[in-house]
Amino acid sequence: MAREMGRKLIAQNKRARHEYVIEDTYEAGLVLTGTEVKSLRAGRANLTDGFAVVRDGEVWLQNVHIPEYSQGTWTNHAAKRERKLLLHRLEIDKLIGKTNERGLTLIPLSLYFKDGRAKVEIGLARGKKLYDKRRDLAEKQANREMARAMSHALRRRRGA
Repeated sequence: MAREMGRKLIAQNKRARHEYVIEDTYEAGLVLTGTEVKSLRAGRANLTDGFAVVRDGEVWLQNVHIPEYSQGTWTNHAAKRERKLLLHRLEIDKLIGKTNERGLTLIPLSLYFKDGRAKVEIGLARGKKLYDKRRDLAEKQANREMARAMSHALRRRRGA
């Protein structure tokens, strides 16, 4: 069988960019069991409540829900177990220093296959205040209305 090439998105944490300001991103490998990989290949995962912690010089992904594999037997995995992330030592040391800062946390942004291997993109994030969320929403809505007005004006000019 030919080896997979490219990037295949499995799950995305859309709420993360609304709830947090992403300061930096890292790509990490995942230590998974066989049934977890099969479940991911079926495109089933949920990153919504997930976060990562640095413990004993290792990074662990927690609260990421990968449902049990439907054709699995007694060897099936627990859906919300903690999973080890594979990062370079320098990246881990950087994360240890940054997460000790007040207000910074590690959250999963997306889960995908890259050249056949499961990867997770984690973001070093700072929580947004309510007024930041409101401002971002108002800005997005204003941009949408401006683009709509521009396309409407272009359509009117072409028709006239």
